[in-house]
Amino acid sequence: MNDNPIIEFKDVTKEYFLYKDSKARFKAIFTNNKGVQRHIALNGVSFKIYAGESVGIMGKNGAGKSTLLKMITGVSFPTSGDITVNGKVAALLELTAGFSPEMTGRENIYLKGYILGLNDKEVSKIEQNIVDFADLGEYLDQPVKTYSSGMKMRLGFAINININPDILVIDEALSVGDAEFKKKCKNKIKELIAKGITVLYVSHSADSLREICTRTIFLMNGKVVFDGSTEEGIKVYNEKTKAKPKTNKK
Repeated sequence: MNDNPIIEFKDVTKEYFLYKDSKARFKAIFTNNKGVQRHIALNGVSFKIYAGESVGIMGKNGAGKSTLLKMITGVSFPTSGDITVNGKVAALLELTAGFSPEMTGRENIYLKGYILGLNDKEVSKIEQNIVDFADLGEYLDQPVKTYSSGMKMRLGFAINININPDILVIDEALSVGDAEFKKKCKNKIKELIAKGITVLYVSHSADSLREICTRTIFLMNGKVVFDGSTEEGIKVYNEKTKAKPKTNKK
């Protein structure tokens, strides 16, 4: 294992302002957000992830998982603290983001490739792999506006999974398509892990985490409450989030 982490968070905090409506948001421009309620999405988060690790991110809704992933992918930035990401990131978050509905699926492969920082030669090299993986048949050369949501998701997954990233970020994306395609996706992820790609996988499924991840980071209320083996992480998660027993009032 390389001594230098591929991802590192150092005491990272992220705050959001909660506006009542668009009028309050506009007013805040002139008051420097004075009196506006704040929400702390991440609070002093620190961890290191090394090349080749497969790490699960656990936590209930609102725990800070999506905020963490957005900062790794460069969509959002910390209020305080430092984040280091070394390598090309492919994010299976909003799989259909960046598609042009008027362009064909094949044309969108190139468009999405450009958005992800690839040139014509690089996209051309992986085009057939994407086509084979998405398995859209004659629809590939039809406008994306004619696709079902499932077809668009398949194409988005196929593009992101085949751009040869250093880091693959997945947020419950394996709900894509039918059972056969889900299996295909999981097998591809395992193949990438075997090649040494770093994988971050957000899921509420203990079975999926066991299958894909050797390490798990558990977030609760914006803080890391566990960072260790996946099996132990699932155990801690179940203990921390289980419903409290009801008591009968006399």
